[in-house]
Amino acid sequence: QVQLVESGGGLVQAGGSLRLSCAASGGTFSSWTMGWFRQAPGKEREFVAAIGWSSSSTRYADSVKGRFTIARDNVKTTVYLQMNSLKPEDTAVYYCAVIRDLVTIGVSYWGQGAQVTVSS
Repeated sequence: QVQLVESGGGLVQAGGSLRLSCAASGGTFSSWTMGWFRQAPGKEREFVAAIGWSSSSTRYADSVKGRFTIARDNVKTTVYLQMNSLKPEDTAVYYCAVIRDLVTIGVSYWGQGAQVTVSS
């Protein structure tokens, strides 16, 4: 079955950077559209970024545009989220996902999540 395993979360000061990784298995990764979502305490899970199978198409939430970059390596079956200029409001559990398309951002599979904490 499909497995998504996130890593790279942690504690960072405001203005710092982190890179999340999501290792995927159990299917044809190179054909999947992949995405990142996050959920802050007391809030609903929200979309962060997505990338098409060929890396030529990406989509970002307005709140992270210009600060976060999504990328993928189809050989390593891994998707990344480079997060720069982090703010305390970026604190959340970040989830990797296989999504159906870049328009609807409907999720087919979720990872278990990685905690990111940004201190002020």
